[in-house]
Amino acid sequence: MKKLSALLLTAAMVFTLTACGNDSGQQASADADRQQESTPAQEESAAPAPAETTAAEPEQEAVETVTLNVAYMPNYASLWAVLTGIDQGYFAEEGIEITLWQFADGPSEIAAMEGGSIDLAYIGHGAHKLCINGQATIFAPSSVHSTDRIIVLPSSGVTSVDDIANLAGKKVAYNAGSSSETALNGALAAAGLTMDDIDAYEMDATNMVAAMSSGSVDACTAWNPYSVQILNNCEGSIELEFATDSVNLSSWICLPEYAEENHDILVRFSRALYKAMAYSSQEENWDYAVGLYAKECAKDKEACLVETGDATWFSADDVKNGIADNTMQDYYTRQQQMFIESGAVEGEVPLENYVLFDVMQEALGN
Repeated sequence: MKKLSALLLTAAMVFTLTACGNDSGQQASADADRQQESTPAQEESAAPAPAETTAAEPEQEAVETVTLNVAYMPNYASLWAVLTGIDQGYFAEEGIEITLWQFADGPSEIAAMEGGSIDLAYIGHGAHKLCINGQATIFAPSSVHSTDRIIVLPSSGVTSVDDIANLAGKKVAYNAGSSSETALNGALAAAGLTMDDIDAYEMDATNMVAAMSSGSVDACTAWNPYSVQILNNCEGSIELEFATDSVNLSSWICLPEYAEENHDILVRFSRALYKAMAYSSQEENWDYAVGLYAKECAKDKEACLVETGDATWFSADDVKNGIADNTMQDYYTRQQQMFIESGAVEGEVPLENYVLFDVMQEALGN
């Protein structure tokens, strides 16, 4: 595989308040710290009334206030619940103050956690293999989807999902270790191809916009907001959606040692998060959640609304009932099997090694 020469510096973090990525070994913690920039806190001026939820109410006794550095990516999937929790005051109720830090991808977030600058993080599907391999621990699910997408230019010779095989010999950009790589492998497999059949270029998701705009590559697998930028900037580009046999999950994570030492903080954070999910998972409240996301990331709200169709957004009840009937366990099991089949994970790993169902249940009042 060839590396595109114009790779960006890994994991530039932009400080704001409020999936998945490069090889985690490419980011040194010191570099990440030097690249952090802060922006003023932003709050939605007119928030809807707090939602009812099945999550357990916080204990009434005083709790120690903690400030958490939380990593996110600049898309709706990453911010829909945490911004709601901040705006509605759910985290404040739990004695939690949140400082949000922007990253381009999940592996870079995990590298920053290993460097000590990040406490908790949202990750998309691709970075879950790092959790399975022991680098991080999942303490809350966020969303799920069962389709993937690939963006093609006219030069690719691809016009529909039925002729993806025309990518053979074409230049295709992807982001290693992320949902981008997962989507590309899925698209190729559906067409009876492998990575060996294409001219694959590994690059940061932000570089895909320039590569597609210049015609340096013929196709790519990106996620929002980059996919929208590509479609807007590249004449004749189309995005093809195809079904997969896998389950693509997004989750909230921390380092294993952090989980061991901060069980109570994870429960408090999760309890607030589930209250937010109970509200913003409801379709009638998507406009509110998108408004928070668009304002925080300085984007056009109407353009951002399309991102609500990217996944199924879990409510607190979805998680609670899903654990009770083993739906959640099945999601993570099927996801792991997909990584095993692709060679990203060597062998089966017990879910309890990296998924904290006990934290989920405690936070939900089970």
